[in-house]
This record gives sequence, C-alpha cells and structure tokens, in this order.
Amino acid sequence: MNIAFVPVRCGSKSIPFKNIKFFCGKPLIYWSLKAIEESISIQKAIVATDCADIKNIVLEFGFSKVEVFDRSRENAADTSSTESVLLEYLGATDYNNKDYLFLVQATSPLIQSSDFDNALSQLIDSRKDSLLTCARVKRFFWADNAKPINYDYTNRPRRQDFIGQLVENGSFYINQIGNIVKNKNRLSGEIAIYEMPEYTYIELDEQDDWLLAEALMRKYILPLE
Repeated sequence: MNIAFVPVRCGSKSIPFKNIKFFCGKPLIYWSLKAIEESISIQKAIVATDCADIKNIVLEFGFSKVEVFDRSRENAADTSSTESVLLEYLGATDYNNKDYLFLVQATSPLIQSSDFDNALSQLIDSRKDSLLTCARVKRFFWADNAKPINYDYTNRPRRQDFIGQLVENGSFYINQIGNIVKNKNRLSGEIAIYEMPEYTYIELDEQDDWLLAEALMRKYILPLE
C-alpha cells in the first residue's frame, strides 16, 4: 500500500493558518489532497497535524483515502524537522518496507494527480532508490564573490538556448518506507529527479506569493478540472 504523508502545523509565521487559508475558493490543503485522492498510485493519505481546526476541515472534505494522524507537540514546534514527524508516524503504525511513501507538501497546490503517477513510474523504471521534484528555472545565478555560477557572461545565451538550473520545488518526494526508516531521511541511495513545469517553483511565504500562485493556478490547473 503506497502512502501519501502530508505534514501540517497550526503555526505559520508568515501567513497565519496558511494551510487552511482559502486559495482559489478552497482551503489550501484541499488541492494537494484532491490530487492524492485522484492518483492511481496512492492508496492512503495521512495528514499529520497538531491542529484541531485543520483536522476538522480535512475530514469535512470527505476524501476516501484521507486519515488524520495527531502529531505530538514536540514534533510540531518551529524547530521540528519534517523527518521527525514522519518517523513518529511510522513508529506508531505497521508498514511494509517495500511500499512507497510520498512526502507531499500542503503548500504545493499546483500538483496534479498525474504528477504522482508519472513520478512513481519514472522512479521504478529508473531502478533508483528515491525521487524528488524539481523545476527548471532559466535564471542567471551569481556567487557572493561576483563569479557567475551557471553561465558565461561573455557569451550570454538566449533564453531558448539556455538549459537553466534545476531547483527543488518542494512539491513531493518518494522513497520506500524501509529506506526512510533506515536512513531517517526522505531521500537516500541513488536519487531520481522528476521535472515539473517552471511555474511550479513558487514559495507561499508572503501575500504577493499567494496572489501570484492563485493566478498560476487559474491559468494552468483549473482549466483542466
């Protein structure tokens, strides 16, 4: 049984109750859970939260795959790692080492169910151990010492000829449960990259980010609904 694990907390310093703030007419977490619900590769979804409001809203969605795990306070602090709550859940449940776990960010509403399905197929076909999602950004990066990182400024490429740079977009990660428990990390061994569109690289940290992400959602995702 492949599991999607979605960690969410009450706290958010930048945008209060960000995970359940309305995004394109629904609480933000709804969109990633909807994609999980529609995925053929995931059989169960675990929302790990310390927040009664989030718990109630998630259960009201009525998704058949979704269950709520009450994470401990110590693993819901500002300094707590995602791996800590992930291992807390795995330590409290029975699992098959060979099953795949999708670590999914609730703050990534631009995920589609096909991303989960295609990424798992890619991981299995590649015979690698784990996978993360990235977006290719075509930006010119410089180091603090004023040295270019990813291009030659004396021969500036055109955008259409520039390969760009792969950056984690934080949408989701896949690994077998046994690897996660053994290595205490979401990634291990040989790592595959599932490339998502450039527009998926956006952080929902400020109100301007929110407005931009909603515009991207209406342009790229909602017309497909």
